[in-house]
Amino acid sequence: MNTGPAARNPDGGGADGGGRGREARRPRPASPAAPLPAAVLAFDAGNSKTDAALVAADGRVLGTGRTGGFRPSVTGTGAAVDVLARAAAGAVEAAGLPFGAGPVAERVSACLAGADLPVEERQLRDAVAARGWGRATEVANDTFAVLRAGADEPRGVAVVCGAGINCAGMTPDGRTARFPALGPLSGDLGGGRWLADQAVWFAARAEDGRGEATALARALPAHFGLTTMAELIEAVHLGGIGAGRLHDLVPVLFAVAGAGDPVARSVVHRQAEEIVTLAGVVLDRLGLLGEETPVLLGGGVLAARHPLLHDAIVRMLAVRAPKAVPRVVTAPPVLGAALLGLDRAGARAGAHARLRDHYGYRTARG
Repeated sequence: MNTGPAARNPDGGGADGGGRGREARRPRPASPAAPLPAAVLAFDAGNSKTDAALVAADGRVLGTGRTGGFRPSVTGTGAAVDVLARAAAGAVEAAGLPFGAGPVAERVSACLAGADLPVEERQLRDAVAARGWGRATEVANDTFAVLRAGADEPRGVAVVCGAGINCAGMTPDGRTARFPALGPLSGDLGGGRWLADQAVWFAARAEDGRGEATALARALPAHFGLTTMAELIEAVHLGGIGAGRLHDLVPVLFAVAGAGDPVARSVVHRQAEEIVTLAGVVLDRLGLLGEETPVLLGGGVLAARHPLLHDAIVRMLAVRAPKAVPRVVTAPPVLGAALLGLDRAGARAGAHARLRDHYGYRTARG
């Protein structure tokens, strides 16, 4: 009979039990952690609103919550994560669970505005992880939420054109490509603010004789009940019209462009060129130019599907990346954040479809 180490009893002593109580005992395996109520606590946090969803491993949405804008660059990281906390509390309490008593999900999947640089991603991840809502925490820029919401798998490129503009791409093996998206400082061009500024710039120069004539010179002030660009400029400068309200001029720009105005059309064309450039560069970085790959178009400007802009993007993209498949994404981005969480959790087949069904969104071409 073997009387060596393999014959020792479970208490760590010899076969006669004489080794009980010695420090050399073999440690017992750790007990598995108790299962948590959810697989994923997902966040999509943008400048204007923050959404949270608590999702089970089978894709069922257990609860959702919504709060205001997430702006860490303005409020600081701590105050911004407090916004996430309020959304999380809404989702957890809607699921009939207590909030603040420990982790509620296996992992937190947070797609956040302001996570523009790697250092910002790390800072936000650490701050979110410190709240203890999940056993693992992943933070990504909110562009990835739009991408995953519109793609059948974690593969593709997303261009988001809302107030600003951003682009990101990913592959199933974890490779990503994106831009800092810090505005003109990082070479960005486009988005609602840019479109409105361009419209005002061309209209002002048309009225005072420095630029080409354009119907924008009458249409823009008329939107605010004014007659001339001089009146509009004065009203904005003196605070009668808040600078933020200039974003309301984007639909006016598209209406004037749709009526055939050459100047307005040139602005829309330039925006389409930039969107295709962003998508093409990311496709190239990820080695996807030669493969059929979804290019997801999201954000308020692109989701509106203005014919001039959308048709120009499709036409130019067919030249720059013939195998790209453009899709407009109108699904709530929190769906994408939750799908990313299920991806990383290794969710079973059917969970992703069930989650999509909850939000009433399936992917489609075009």
